[in-house]
Amino acid sequence: MSRSKQPMSLTTAFQDPDLCAALLARLTRALDGQKPLRFMEVCGTHTTAIFQSGLKSLLPDSITHLSGPGCPVCVTHDAEIAAFLRLAEKDGVVIATFGDMLRVPGPGGKSLKHARAQGARIEIVYSPLDALTLAAKHPGDTVVFLGVGFETTAPAVAATVLAARREKRKNFRLFSLHKRVPPALRALMDDPDMQIGAFLLPGHVSTILGLEPYAFLAEAGVPGVVGGFEPADILLALCLMAECLRDKSPAVINAYPRAVNDTGNPRARALLDEVFTPTDALWRGMGTIARSGLALREQYADMDAAAAYDLRLEETPPPPGCRCGDVLKGRVAPPDCPLFGKACTPAAPTGPCMVSTEGSCAAYYNYSER
Repeated sequence: MSRSKQPMSLTTAFQDPDLCAALLARLTRALDGQKPLRFMEVCGTHTTAIFQSGLKSLLPDSITHLSGPGCPVCVTHDAEIAAFLRLAEKDGVVIATFGDMLRVPGPGGKSLKHARAQGARIEIVYSPLDALTLAAKHPGDTVVFLGVGFETTAPAVAATVLAARREKRKNFRLFSLHKRVPPALRALMDDPDMQIGAFLLPGHVSTILGLEPYAFLAEAGVPGVVGGFEPADILLALCLMAECLRDKSPAVINAYPRAVNDTGNPRARALLDEVFTPTDALWRGMGTIARSGLALREQYADMDAAAAYDLRLEETPPPPGCRCGDVLKGRVAPPDCPLFGKACTPAAPTGPCMVSTEGSCAAYYNYSER
């Protein structure tokens, strides 16, 4: 007796070769007779997924894939890394951070990993709430959580600030350097040198934001499609971009409805609004972008590590020869950097784009032919 065919899991279904082939054919038809499509993804998970799946090698020649500022570790500015290192020198301070920030090189190639080896008290945490637990364990010290990342992780940090207030935890502070994605997209779109035809919008960030914050893209004639991370997800998003351009009907489209609601997550956004207020922020390769960061509101100023330790962001040059800033802005591909694969590898990174698994340079290095 023959066995019945096992049903595909949801993930397997979105990796189905026949489905992907059909979407590639649909994409080719949409591009027929049209000008080349330059699209940018702004999510580190998309960066990795496109390379890991081999999609980049299957795309039609008329498509140019630009990898943008979607890696939270990568966009952290050199001046911010320098401030982390100064904070690590303070007596009575325990830094709590996610592990991928530990190896990002700062001035002189020094990183938090080097600082820890030299005696700085730096703990890796897996959640902002872990930092609050650390504060409870070290009542004689001040635990400072390094708040980096986008709208995806910022609500959990906001919840931790509220928890610290409820617990009257006086020895917990936050160094908030969170970044907001929509203002960065506007800055990229407004750059006349970029000529971005469409955006593959970040799936994870969009679970929080929904579609409305991206509306300015369609108003400017640039399609934006929220996509998932499986091959079929990405191909569908590209089809929708190409069809919008073909039909001269730019729109912001949710092509990831199994995870993203059009209205996002109102409760998470309410947390952000309660704890944070938009502020200008530094982005690696892009400089200062207005209202692209999140600062603690005045009622939580007592938890602001930047104020408590005078952590000003001073002018700090990037590592010599490193072109991470240009890679993040889509101006160059990682192999165009003279350090790529030579002085800069995942084992010995010169810049942050090679440190994080979500970085463009690491994706190129790990999954492209060299």
